[in-house]
Amino acid sequence: MSVLRLVVRLTCLLTAFAAAPAWAAMYDMPPPGSDVVGQIQHIKTEASDTFVALARKYDVGYRDLREANPNVDPWLPGDGTPLIIPTAYVLPNVPRKGIVVNVPEMRIYYFPDSDSQYAGKVFTYPIGIGRQGWSTPIAHTYIAQKIPHPSWTPPASIKKEHAAKGDPLPDVVPAGPDNPLGQYALRLGLPSYLIHGTNKPAGIGMRVSHGCIRLFPEDISALFSMVPVGTPVNIVSEPYKIGWDGSTLMMEAHPPNAGGAAPVKSYTPWVQALIAATKDQPKAPVNWDKGEKVVHNAAGIPQAIGHDPHKHDPSITAHADAASS
Repeated sequence: MSVLRLVVRLTCLLTAFAAAPAWAAMYDMPPPGSDVVGQIQHIKTEASDTFVALARKYDVGYRDLREANPNVDPWLPGDGTPLIIPTAYVLPNVPRKGIVVNVPEMRIYYFPDSDSQYAGKVFTYPIGIGRQGWSTPIAHTYIAQKIPHPSWTPPASIKKEHAAKGDPLPDVVPAGPDNPLGQYALRLGLPSYLIHGTNKPAGIGMRVSHGCIRLFPEDISALFSMVPVGTPVNIVSEPYKIGWDGSTLMMEAHPPNAGGAAPVKSYTPWVQALIAATKDQPKAPVNWDKGEKVVHNAAGIPQAIGHDPHKHDPSITAHADAASS
């Protein structure tokens, strides 16, 4: 690594996180029969930009930007370089209730209850997940406790790991800027697992934790304020998400191993996922060559792989209703 790149990298890791993201993570739930929220953004970088800083600004993960822009230097993208901000999402193919964590996507979704003031919305945030040897589990659980300003009691295994590196940990890390749990934590029904903030935002969109799920400080603050105790949490593995955007069949692919290490549990082959997603429309035209290309590129961007001219497009009805009212 050049001296210039090293200086840029260290500077960004230390100073690039003061500002809140410029883009909201709240979307209207798509109408019945549709599964896509958000839209892709296209920007041009400035000379001072890095993927770490841009990830925080646009509320996406570091790896999201790497997947969508594989030919751009993440530390020195340059001035005026075209960049894709991947802020469109096929919703996971699971019940839209409570919290859904898609591990290979490194993203969390929150679907508020019908009696919530946020009913009819979906919230989504990038996350950091467990690194190799500390994988985030695939499981059904729930929010067992909400903890503002948490302290951290490192388990013996983590204390041993840090001691071996010459970085011993205290028995208890008090709440504050040095606490790796950040300012808010949601304790899961799974023993020892949390959804929490972080004092190292550069790790969002990476495999960096000991299995817990990390969010940007501003994202955990928002989620913490909305989610009640008892909220169901569904942690899934969907590297290949398929859904409808009106009458267009869309596919979004992510690396199935979530980071190049141990395979993700419950790995779903893309062909099986595509068949399952179209089982209710057996005559839906699918371009399998396009689907295979989406999987091969794993760019994390919803892309069209088919169109069903006979499928009802709810957006057309919505426009017609608006015009007649």
